[in-house]
Amino acid sequence: MNTRTALAFAFACSLPLLAACKRDATPPKPANGDYAAQTWVLPAEAGSMAPDLVSAPGERVLLSWINRRGGRRNALQFASYTEQAGWQSQPRTIAVGNSLIANAADTPHLLATPDGALWAQWLQRQPDDAGGYDLVLARSRDGGMAWTQITRVNDDARPVEHGFAALWPDGADALGIAWLDGRAQGIGEAHGPDGHNAVSGAMQLRANRFDMSLNRGVDAQVDARSCDCCQTAVAMTARGPLLAYRDRSDDEIRDIAVTRLENGAWSAPKIVHADGWKIDACPVAGPALAASGDTAVVAWYSEAGGTPTLRLARSPNSGDRFFAPVAVDAGAAVLGRAAVAIDTQQVWVVWLREDAQGQTLMLARYPLDLSKPLQKIQVAKLGARGLASGYPKLAVDAGGAWLVWTDVVKGAAHLKGARIAR
Repeated sequence: MNTRTALAFAFACSLPLLAACKRDATPPKPANGDYAAQTWVLPAEAGSMAPDLVSAPGERVLLSWINRRGGRRNALQFASYTEQAGWQSQPRTIAVGNSLIANAADTPHLLATPDGALWAQWLQRQPDDAGGYDLVLARSRDGGMAWTQITRVNDDARPVEHGFAALWPDGADALGIAWLDGRAQGIGEAHGPDGHNAVSGAMQLRANRFDMSLNRGVDAQVDARSCDCCQTAVAMTARGPLLAYRDRSDDEIRDIAVTRLENGAWSAPKIVHADGWKIDACPVAGPALAASGDTAVVAWYSEAGGTPTLRLARSPNSGDRFFAPVAVDAGAAVLGRAAVAIDTQQVWVVWLREDAQGQTLMLARYPLDLSKPLQKIQVAKLGARGLASGYPKLAVDAGGAWLVWTDVVKGAAHLKGARIAR
């Protein structure tokens, strides 16, 4: 497995930044009405990586990250931001410990439910160095001051990998979660080229529901054979949660599939587009997904046909079918690692490129029908190479978009942000 397909762990990052600061002064509006990127100063300290970015009630944006510094225990932290008031407080710690896994590809996630609770998910190394890790879920009833409710998502004790989760609200005070689960795999004696155990059997896609007391429902096996280490994504449609993931056929075709939870059951998985990408190793390149009403959009990376391509497809009916995709970007420089969002007027997509001059973070806007690009801009040039830049995260509101990513400057990683606005 080459560096493009290997599961990466992030580097230590960024210089300390003030926690209670607003974004820079608004620049002049572009004459053509396009959007422009401006610096959004983040409160993450040196050593921060693996960001997540989600919208929350009250016009808030929630940012989480793992603070990972030499000689210290890993800490999962978060902060809340509004455009009117800036960062609401100093960063708060959700969990801390040497067993808390810092992984640039399999990042923690935050979610706010209508009852005012906050939920967090992360990876925890199993005791006694068993060789596997678990998914951990926590809930805070007081806005993140205390995280006293904690449970393990996977209910098996197998020393295998469980991760790449996606979260969604289930009613006012409960949460749905889907994840990749390795309980059906057998552990071999050898190790793969990326240092992971060589395994037999298949990775499963599973899902469940947790109520306000973290009582679990019954696991649903959504797909008995999925790609081993590609991100999952979920979005709320008018007909229920739509889940996207990279499937894996018996002959190693690994195309993007979707399934929807409706009336308590998951629909039969459907391929978004038959790329026919055959690859004998996990590309660590899961889909990005967003929805508004019945409209859903999926962005994904593929090397089908031999050309790296970032594709974007739309469904008019909550994922029942997707139109033929458009190629957002193609060529040897395309890394993918996309994030996507949708508002009432447009679809947003961000992705990474890398050539001899380095990496660039790109952003494009499309009309809701994806008929043509409205705008394509370079948000930033990065000093990072390969997987050190991790996976960018994107959120939108009425004023534009919020964007976070990881860069590397003089050997040290830095968490950075941008506000995309007129």
